[in-house]
Amino acid sequence: MKVFVYGGSGLVGGHLVTELLNKGHEVFVGSRKPETQKSAPNVHWVFADSSELTKGLEVLEKVDAAYFLSPPGQTNQYEILSPWIEKAKQVGLKKLVLMTAMGVEHAPPEAPFRKTEILLEGAGIPWNIIRPNWFMQNFHTFWIAGIKQDGKIYFPGGNAKTSFIDARDIASVAAVLLTSSKNDNQAFALTGPESIDHNEVADHLTKVSGKTIGYVDVDPKVFESSLVSAGLTKDYAAFLVMIAGALKDGFASPILDTVKTLTGKEPISFSQYAKDNANAWK
Repeated sequence: MKVFVYGGSGLVGGHLVTELLNKGHEVFVGSRKPETQKSAPNVHWVFADSSELTKGLEVLEKVDAAYFLSPPGQTNQYEILSPWIEKAKQVGLKKLVLMTAMGVEHAPPEAPFRKTEILLEGAGIPWNIIRPNWFMQNFHTFWIAGIKQDGKIYFPGGNAKTSFIDARDIASVAAVLLTSSKNDNQAFALTGPESIDHNEVADHLTKVSGKTIGYVDVDPKVFESSLVSAGLTKDYAAFLVMIAGALKDGFASPILDTVKTLTGKEPISFSQYAKDNANAWK
C-alpha cells in the first residue's frame, strides 16, 4: 500500500513509518522541512505543516491510506486537520486513522478533538480513531527538565494510577489499522498492561538510572506556569492541566486489552520502557 503519515518525524509517526516500511509499504512522510530529511527506499518526504493549513493536501491523491494526529503543543485540532479530512473525503481514501486521546468521546461536540472525530465519522470513508492514554515517553521528553535538574518528576497527578502506554505500541496499532479493513469504522482506547502511580514511575526510573528520582505532586497552577516557561503556549499548558486533572480523578487508570487484540502482541511494560531509555535520566 501507499500510506501518508502526517507528522512522520515525530514520536508516534516515526515509529509508524518504520513499522510500515518493515511490512513492505511505500510511505509518504509529512514534515515541515522535507528537504532536510534523509532519503531512504520507499520513503517520500512531503510538506505538511500545521501553520499552513491547505498546503500539501494533494499528497492524498497519491496514497491509499493516511494517518493523522494533532501536532503537540496545538489546541486547534479541528482547524488543523479538517482540510485534510475534507480532502480525504474528496479523493475517496480507502482508510484514514486519526489519533486523539483517551476519553475524547466524552468531551462536548464543540471541543476541537471531538469535533474532529465527528467530522471523520461522518466523512463517508473507512476510518479508525485511536485514543491512547498518557505516553510513557513523556518522562524523557516533556518532564525531563525537572528529572535532570532536581531528580524530581513534577506533575499534579496526586496518587492516581495511570495505564501509561508506550508510543511504539500506538504505532503498531496504527500500522495494523491502516493496512487492514477488518476493524473499519471503530474507535479504540489504548493503554499499557498495568496501572501505576507516579511514585511507582519514580521507582522505575531510579532503578534504571542509578540516581534517586522522586515525585512531587505540584499545584496545577505551578505546573501550568512551568509549562509556559518551558515554551508551551498558555492555551496548551491549560489543556495539559485540564487533562492532568482527569488523571488525578482516576480516569486514566483503566487497563484495556486493545493493543494485544489488534496487534497480537503484549503491550510494552513500564519497566521495559524504563530499561530501553535508561540513559535519558542519567
